[in-house]
Amino acid sequence: MPTRKQQTQRVFLVVVDQTPELKVALRYACRRARHSGGRVAMLYVTEPAEASEWVGVGELMREERRQEAESKLQELSSLVREQSGQMPMLHVREGDARDELLKLLDEEPTISILVLGAGTTSKGPGPLITALTGKYASKLRVPLTIVPGSLADEEVDAIT
Repeated sequence: MPTRKQQTQRVFLVVVDQTPELKVALRYACRRARHSGGRVAMLYVTEPAEASEWVGVGELMREERRQEAESKLQELSSLVREQSGQMPMLHVREGDARDELLKLLDEEPTISILVLGAGTTSKGPGPLITALTGKYASKLRVPLTIVPGSLADEEVDAIT
C-alpha cells in the first residue's frame, strides 16, 4: 500500500528502448520530476525468448536479454539521478511492450504520468504512441505526455 507521500508524489514513467527520442523523453520527465517534487520510473520490456527444442538455449537468451536490460537501466539511472535528484524506480518485463506497459500501469498505482518521445522519421511517432492514441487510448488510466523527439536539450529545458 503506497504511503501518503507516494500517493501525492508524481511519478513520471518513461519506456526505455533503443530510439534516439528516448533521451528527449527522459530529460523531459527528469526535469518535470525535479520541478514538481516527483520521481522518474523506467520500464524496459524485453522480447520473449522464442520457443526452442533446447530449453537451455531459450533460458540463455532470456538471461542475456535481462542482462542487457539491466545494463541499459543502470546506465540511464545515473543520468536520471543527475537530472532529477533521485534514483529512478526500475521495472523490467518480458513480452509485448504495449501489453506490459498497460499491465504495469494497472498494477502500479503510484505512476501518475506516462512520458513518451515521438519518433522523428517519416514512419510516424512510433508504435506505442500510435497504439496509445488510437485503439488503446481507453486503456490508459494516466495522462500521456508526448514529447517531440527532435527537441534539443535547451528546448526541453525551456518548456519544463
